[in-house]
Amino acid sequence: MRRQALVGALGAALLLGGAGCGIPASSDVRVDGKAGTATEAGSVNGGSSEPPTRTASGSDTEAFVRNFLSAAAGEPDRAYERVKLFVAPEHQSRLQEKKGSEVALTVVRLQEAVFTGNSDSTTTVRIKVQQLGLLRANGTLAPPVATETGYEFKVRSAAFGGDDERAGLYVLDPPNVLLLSDNALQQYYQDESIYFWSSDGSRLVPDQRYLPLAVPNERRVNEVVKWLVGGPSDWLRPGVVGLPDGTELINNATGANGRWEVNLDMSGDDQSRVDQLMTQLAWSLGDLQGKLDLKIRNNSQPVQDLNERRLSEPLYPVTEGPQRFGVYEGAIRPLDFVGEPSGAVPLAAEVNRNIVSANLARADGRVLAALVVTGGKGRQRLAVGTGREPGPGLNRSALEYSSVSRPVWLRTVDPRPGRGLVVADGRLYRFDEAAQMFQVPLNLPTAEVTAVAASLDGQRVALIAGGRLYVAAVNLDGGGVSIGPPRPLVTSLTGLSAVDWSSEGRLVVAGSAGQPAIYEISVDGTLETPLKTDVGAKVNHLTAYPTNRNVSLPSVGYMYEANGVAYRSSPFERIDVEQVRDITPPPSGIRPSNPSAPFFLY
Repeated sequence: MRRQALVGALGAALLLGGAGCGIPASSDVRVDGKAGTATEAGSVNGGSSEPPTRTASGSDTEAFVRNFLSAAAGEPDRAYERVKLFVAPEHQSRLQEKKGSEVALTVVRLQEAVFTGNSDSTTTVRIKVQQLGLLRANGTLAPPVATETGYEFKVRSAAFGGDDERAGLYVLDPPNVLLLSDNALQQYYQDESIYFWSSDGSRLVPDQRYLPLAVPNERRVNEVVKWLVGGPSDWLRPGVVGLPDGTELINNATGANGRWEVNLDMSGDDQSRVDQLMTQLAWSLGDLQGKLDLKIRNNSQPVQDLNERRLSEPLYPVTEGPQRFGVYEGAIRPLDFVGEPSGAVPLAAEVNRNIVSANLARADGRVLAALVVTGGKGRQRLAVGTGREPGPGLNRSALEYSSVSRPVWLRTVDPRPGRGLVVADGRLYRFDEAAQMFQVPLNLPTAEVTAVAASLDGQRVALIAGGRLYVAAVNLDGGGVSIGPPRPLVTSLTGLSAVDWSSEGRLVVAGSAGQPAIYEISVDGTLETPLKTDVGAKVNHLTAYPTNRNVSLPSVGYMYEANGVAYRSSPFERIDVEQVRDITPPPSGIRPSNPSAPFFLY
């Protein structure tokens, strides 16, 4: 019997092998932000866009199992055909074949495999897995349906089955679902973002999809338009609106020589809605270049240059990079690092005191300030102010709490009053500029919330509740704040303590991987990238600058606090008092305080 850790030493080739459990820092392939366009069918990063054939592994059982767990990758209508080729003919009936939109792949994170040789010259393979989700034909990854923590099947040589083709291996007694490993998902699919307008029609919100790399580039436009016509992912639906009911694609979208034609049967004659659709298409087609010829019921609209449309309609309300700040002896202070901008604290001196943590945001020429300040008897309360430099008129919450998390602002693209979210004594609240707090109902198995983070678009949040990680859509229509049913994300981390958004489709999360660690996790939970595995203590504060399309910056990274000490990444280093600006050094012999609760202003 051989025991193999499927994630132990995958390396760039994603090979089965190695010993031990867990996910080492070198085991995952990191996808930073939105991936590039699949420029040619049949190739990806110098390799094939189609998974290996049954005979590609020869007599290597471990490589064969890896390939079997990749076989379903690609265009959905051929998924069963590809998997059947790996299964012995007499066992193919175990696969319950489905057609069209019903085709779905069970995506799993591989954790361990045990190979046991049998007296009949077969090998029994037992794999331990973590269920990640169900990859549907429309490119969405739905929450997992299967609950199995492992699968078992046998492998035999083709020669022992009396087959005409006496080469390679076959699967016996296959699982009755189409399995796809997380590594195969990363290797054979393009991670795409399509966009839907928010519920109030003010901004575009990304929706993650997976496009098989086997799909040629000339068909990419057609697939994206089909996704938009089909509507948003289930979890995102409460915060966005799809295309008008009854919208259909007339023929296939076509393209050649940098000109793409899309013809839709869409109700209504609202030109502003058509204009919104043009912007929606431009961003949903990612970095595709060329001209878009949009027709509504065969009536041509003015031809648009895709890149010019994206430049004229930016996604996010940010125009400049971030500045670093932290709390030092109860006051917000700038943090100075070589090569980075550093500015004065945009807060009146008389209110810059008794601060535990803070979130400052720029919006429509104003600064939005949400501060957690000390109250009586060690308790805490929320203080809120807005303006070019929020001053003595800060509003304070009516109640004090035992603990209040770092507040977050829900960013908007217009001058409407600011709204935000904060966790106080294990409950999620929304707050306004008057520091009024209203509890937000959540449909969760537990009411104990410990952390909240808001995406740059202001329409999605990440939550930690009951030790689990969730994402949810935000609806800002009508002046209030409501949150749709949270979607749980699967992660190998335990004891989650902090979360923030590191990019449009990525979260940075603190927890434990046997010891305190920080991971980057995709918004659907499929991708895990260890960022820091030797944190040394529980992280109680975490903040990141989300990379985005508006501001071209090298990775700014994240900052965190653990055991009373603050750190930054990129490069990793401790944040010491030497980096704190505008302070008076303590007298000789007096040990200075540590800066705490670092954050980014942008």
